[in-house]
Amino acid sequence: MNKDTCECGHVNPKGTLLCESCGNPIAEKEKKELLDMKYEGSARRSQTYKKTVVDKVWNFFSSVKVGVWLIVITLIASAIGTIFPQKQFIPPTATASEFYKEEYGFFGDLYYQLGFHDLYGSWWYIILVASIGISLVIASLDRFVPLYRALKKQGVTRHESFLKRQRYYSSTQIDNIEFDRIKKKFASRRYKVREENGNLLAEKGRFSRWGPYVNHCGLILFLFGAMLRSVPGMYVDEVLWVREGEIEVIPGTEGKYYLENKDFIMEVYEKDKEDEVFEEAITRVGDGSVVKNFQSNVVLYERLGDIVHGAEPELKEVTRKEIKVNDPLKFESFSLYQVDYKLNELNEMSFSLIDKETEESFGQISVDLIEPEETYDLGNGYKVELATYLPDFYYNSEGLPATKTRIPNNPAFVFKMYTPDKPEGEASLVAIQQTIEASDNNQYKMKFEGVETKDLTALTVRKDLTLWFLGIGGAIFMVGVIQGMYWNHRRIWIKHTNGTVHIAAHTNKNWYGLSRELDTLLDGTNLEIPKDQKEKS
Repeated sequence: MNKDTCECGHVNPKGTLLCESCGNPIAEKEKKELLDMKYEGSARRSQTYKKTVVDKVWNFFSSVKVGVWLIVITLIASAIGTIFPQKQFIPPTATASEFYKEEYGFFGDLYYQLGFHDLYGSWWYIILVASIGISLVIASLDRFVPLYRALKKQGVTRHESFLKRQRYYSSTQIDNIEFDRIKKKFASRRYKVREENGNLLAEKGRFSRWGPYVNHCGLILFLFGAMLRSVPGMYVDEVLWVREGEIEVIPGTEGKYYLENKDFIMEVYEKDKEDEVFEEAITRVGDGSVVKNFQSNVVLYERLGDIVHGAEPELKEVTRKEIKVNDPLKFESFSLYQVDYKLNELNEMSFSLIDKETEESFGQISVDLIEPEETYDLGNGYKVELATYLPDFYYNSEGLPATKTRIPNNPAFVFKMYTPDKPEGEASLVAIQQTIEASDNNQYKMKFEGVETKDLTALTVRKDLTLWFLGIGGAIFMVGVIQGMYWNHRRIWIKHTNGTVHIAAHTNKNWYGLSRELDTLLDGTNLEIPKDQKEKS
């Protein structure tokens, strides 16, 4: 029921168009046009079974058009993902939802809502990549298995209708054939010759037929490596900002490793101190404007014991390193690269609570601009609360105080001041070069005393365990390209029956080269050289 038997006796899978053994067209009347030899007329599952849900899913993904469209859609999505920066490239203290809306307006908000801000980690993009991989696997199996079976089982003696409908064909009326001489010529051209009942099959370059499938294997491995990047612990690409004198946990290490920025150093080119070859460039851009070197002198620590939330970690020094551009700190599978810096960022601001009339001070507070405290007790009944903190202060479209980012570029504070004679408290907004009091009757105010700045260094934390998959997948893909591009599968059939010699030839590409080779192989014999039947039609 699921088999088709040819007149030669060979049993073929259901849906086979050309007999795997003799090549005779099955369930097809004799036609004049040439045979379609793309898959040797073998039975493909997608063209045979079309009833169940599994069949429909298989047929959908086996389609080359579907695979191409999946690739096109993925490429378009990848291109859209480059319009605005991905989330890992926005300021580290900024909230993604606010950043894209405030920086790029409606389109930025839409960009964020659709998930393009984290394109390569979004579920729908991963599904697209996985669908391409599924399409490659199913399309390859749908063609590779029947093609392999057909080529492996192909017989030497082929049906006359098969030979006559090849692109290159000739027939010669002759009684005797110089088989030994012909076989030697074929062997000299690196053909593998098989003989059966006075008939010949000369074949070479069959391995080139597997080039596209080797390509697919390489692509599948490459896509698998790309998808592994979404698996925790396989891929890390983060930016770590560390202030001088501070210790920060290294992203992607699960709290195991910490980094301390001992000192940040920046050197610039100075006209009077550099070689003459640099003078013209320094003069053009300005003395002291060209950075010569920037580096971070860091200490790498490893946490001892288990993580206890709220407790200070016990750290053990692992190594010290001067991280420079193109000279990273490497440990385990991680690399820390010097990529950016920021000089003199506001770090801490000091204020005094004073009486507006007498200028008497009742104490001083220091506000950490990165992690400010909510309450500052000055003693003797004097207390200051930080009601609102705006790191990057500005007035929004409604005229209300707001912050652009969480980076302390232009800090502003709403202080609530409590004193023994003002237990209900007084409020004022204090920003750089301005103080706005909630009431003109305020008796107290916060007086700016000083500021402390620190240099910041930006380090890219990178870990990539998927490179082996990407590299090997890419190498396999190139092997398949070379295999399928620079070699071709050539077959020549010679059949002697009833005083007539039929010669047919086929190749998967480079028909001109096959024609020239036929001329060489049959030169000096008494056999007619096959002609291109496509030109006749």
